[in-house]
Amino acid sequence: MVVDTVIEGGRIVSGDRSFEGAVAIDEGTIVGLGDPRHLPDARRTIDATGRLVMPGIVDPHVHIDDHVSIDSYETATKAAALGGVTTVIDFAWQAWEGEGSPWDEEGTLLDGLERKREKAADALIDYGFHGGLLREGSDFFDEVEDVIDAGVTSFKMYTAYEFGLSNGYITRVLDRLADLDAVGVGHTEDDSVCEAVTDTLREEGHGPSVYPTSRPDYAEAMAADDVARTARELGAKYYGIHTSCRKSAEAIERYQADGSLIRGETCTHYTTLTGDLHEELGNLPRIAPPLRSDDDIDALFDALRRDVLHVVSTDHVAQTREAKENSEWWEGPFGANGLQVSLPVFHDEAVNERDLSYTLLTQVMSRNPAETFGLADKGTLDPGTDADIVLFDPDAEYTITAADNASKADYSIYEGRTVRGRVDATLVRGEVVVEDGEVVGDPGHGEFVERELPDWSA
Repeated sequence: MVVDTVIEGGRIVSGDRSFEGAVAIDEGTIVGLGDPRHLPDARRTIDATGRLVMPGIVDPHVHIDDHVSIDSYETATKAAALGGVTTVIDFAWQAWEGEGSPWDEEGTLLDGLERKREKAADALIDYGFHGGLLREGSDFFDEVEDVIDAGVTSFKMYTAYEFGLSNGYITRVLDRLADLDAVGVGHTEDDSVCEAVTDTLREEGHGPSVYPTSRPDYAEAMAADDVARTARELGAKYYGIHTSCRKSAEAIERYQADGSLIRGETCTHYTTLTGDLHEELGNLPRIAPPLRSDDDIDALFDALRRDVLHVVSTDHVAQTREAKENSEWWEGPFGANGLQVSLPVFHDEAVNERDLSYTLLTQVMSRNPAETFGLADKGTLDPGTDADIVLFDPDAEYTITAADNASKADYSIYEGRTVRGRVDATLVRGEVVVEDGEVVGDPGHGEFVERELPDWSA
């Protein structure tokens, strides 16, 4: 037997395993793992000497080409591939009517799914979608089973902003998702508290440096507690996104103690940056929830070590410096781009500075997000799964600059940060899409992945 590719000479890191070995790939699938002497001959051999061979990063929280992000699928997925990301989960939105809506009339989740699949034709890496609920309506309950049948098995709800949902409606949604074994996803901030604190700070005449105070940690924790408690009472799978602080991590943990189906994520920026960055960069780091404190960073790492939080994502949003700087600190646009540098930045902080293991890194950035969201063929290097692989040089140092962005975003909240660890190559289903730190794959290689209903019983 002769296979397409063997990657040898590197250190294999996947799940709970770390060893010197090789990976055999044929027709886009991993077919062997172990001692290269026992693997088939290959038409192509990739030398990974001095590098880690890891499963491709699975980022379950990105925003691409929609009402909050200016990236196209081509630009966002090129950035992702350069950062070792091989699968993303974006959002297929309901259209809603309102002051901040880009749509003229309401639409369904199935409409949103069709719209996003058309936009994704130029994707370089694989992708899936969460259903995004932006209004309260009975039509969700009429179409939810069809959306699940289309491979979208998780549904995001907001408790904040113009399109935030009431606790009553969230209860109805979670109850239905529990019946269907699907996953509820929550952006949790108490909107009324954030609005009240923001109004006070505005009246007092504060500038951008006060932004983190305007969306306080207790407002995030209040809403996180509400939705997690509701999910526990209903027996629903619930995933709290972008947990930014100690108080919210504690809220999520409260509802895990009895074996309930409650999980959570944090983001690279919450584990590496603090709200003090606003004093230097003004509105550029404006995200919601906001950057917090050093104590919160310590708490998030503790939560990752103890499996209270299961995933590290990016919450990638592309905007321009002009749009950020030419707006008031209490207004949008929110978000920061991070797909291209998330792995190097998190690796530098987690492994180099805090002595986390490489196996834990691959768990929270690859295996856990894939398992949490029903991506059975992603997130590991197990034989029989997709050959989504990143070759990572743990010793290469470089300084992050927005001049290198493949994203349409023309700034970086990590500008000038020197990190140790860099992506050398990325493979998606056996195809090399990044080589020597340069994009070599063709737009359109990425495929839509229909997700299964995940099993959280383990």
